[in-house]
Amino acid sequence: MRFVPLDTPKPISKIGLGTWQFGSKEWGYGPDYERRAADIVRRALDLGVTLFDTAELYGFGRSERILGAALRPRQSGASDTAPRPGAAVGDDLAKVVVASKIFPVLPIAPVVQQRAVASAARLGVSSIDLYQVHQPNPVVADTTTMRGMRALQDVGLVGEVGVSNYNLRRWRFAEAALGRRVLSNQVRYSMIDRAPEEDLIPYAEQAGRIVIAYSPLAQGFLSGRYDAKNPPSGAVRRANPYFLPENLERGTELIATLREVAGAHDATPSQIALAYLLHHPNVVAIPGASSVEQMERNAAAAEIDLADDEYAALGAAARQFRPITGLAAVPKLIRARTGK
Repeated sequence: MRFVPLDTPKPISKIGLGTWQFGSKEWGYGPDYERRAADIVRRALDLGVTLFDTAELYGFGRSERILGAALRPRQSGASDTAPRPGAAVGDDLAKVVVASKIFPVLPIAPVVQQRAVASAARLGVSSIDLYQVHQPNPVVADTTTMRGMRALQDVGLVGEVGVSNYNLRRWRFAEAALGRRVLSNQVRYSMIDRAPEEDLIPYAEQAGRIVIAYSPLAQGFLSGRYDAKNPPSGAVRRANPYFLPENLERGTELIATLREVAGAHDATPSQIALAYLLHHPNVVAIPGASSVEQMERNAAAAEIDLADDEYAALGAAARQFRPITGLAAVPKLIRARTGK
């Protein structure tokens, strides 16, 4: 595993684990998702993953509880959940970066503090290593939100502060309001969602901050598993305009380029799509994983070094992909859902 080259209390792995799926049945976890999620978390630890991202909104708190439960037995050595043979046992939380997010409904200082206490309790931790504002609130200024964050840092309940889905101007304002570094900005970033390359990533590299890429595989669009004749069946993906038959057809050349580069590295298209993002030193990707095998493949992507010409070819193919999105996609999404 490789790590972000920054001075942080704990090393932050270039590949983390996003846990939006934990506790969310629409992602297909079903009745056994807690056991499967625990296996994924423990394998991630074995592979050197240190960043585990969740939020109070995911599964309405279930994701935090599942993640915390998966980490605690290894920390305590409890016998009720024995580690697999060969798995490392020890104080995993001493090296793990547990990240969560507050959903900013009335994010005034006292509410921020109360919600952090609740998240820490669900996670079973004494301190949240990275506590993030899930969305910018259009009405409540970051001044009061960051006053709450600063108080949480002062008492040791929060280590680092982050934001999510912030533009550069508001990220910098939040940092000024906090009076300390706002370490990270978690944003949608993939080969087909490249807006962070315009300003957020250059700023992170210049200022010593981190861009955390969520949905780094565009919900599986970049995996090469789907095409116009084989669209996804899940409700979440069916609501994503990228998976319209027209867009799957338009993405054929991009997927072909991913496969070509993957062949040169004995890798998968998904791994190459992740390696494209990790080419930037201050970018961390947090793909989800529905199995231990998928977690293993994601972690291995951190070790792939793309040649300059490969990176350029991938970027060119991504720029040529022009999907139907926005209002133009709405009628097509309705027809896809209703069959009319």
